[in-house]
Amino acid sequence: MSPVLLLGVVTVANADHHQVDSYGIIPSASTRAASFEPREVVPILKDERIQEADGRYNYEIETGDGIRLSQSGSPDASTGAVIKAGEFSYTAPDGTLIITKFVANENGYQPEGDHLPVAPEFPHPIPQFVLNQIAKAEEEDAAAARAESAGLRSEPSVPAPSYTYRRPQ
Repeated sequence: MSPVLLLGVVTVANADHHQVDSYGIIPSASTRAASFEPREVVPILKDERIQEADGRYNYEIETGDGIRLSQSGSPDASTGAVIKAGEFSYTAPDGTLIITKFVANENGYQPEGDHLPVAPEFPHPIPQFVLNQIAKAEEEDAAAARAESAGLRSEPSVPAPSYTYRRPQ
């Protein structure tokens, strides 16, 4: 008997003791243990996709566990970037329905939803140290304007930065 044939007989005999996956590979012990746990199969209820020749597209997807996604987009003629808008929803582990609407364009990704944090309304209280700094800047600007109108010009005490590279001196 040739060594290849003998190896094949041993492999088949060994496979009788273990579950062989669809690729003919015997899974490790941890994989075998996990593979016997029942898994929920979530059906795809809706999967509609439209792709136009000019780059416009639209798709809607819905799964059996309540996940929904719809999105449409079109290329911006001036930049070539794709402008997108859509909505997705799912049920959070605590049972809350999460709905997110979004736009993605030259201003970036802009999601909206009741579950997302929102910046405080403006005007909000401005800290005193910020107000003090604004007042100081206004005083300095006023003093500089008075000096310029009086014909006095003060030279800066620090030279302006150079935007070209030179050898250090």
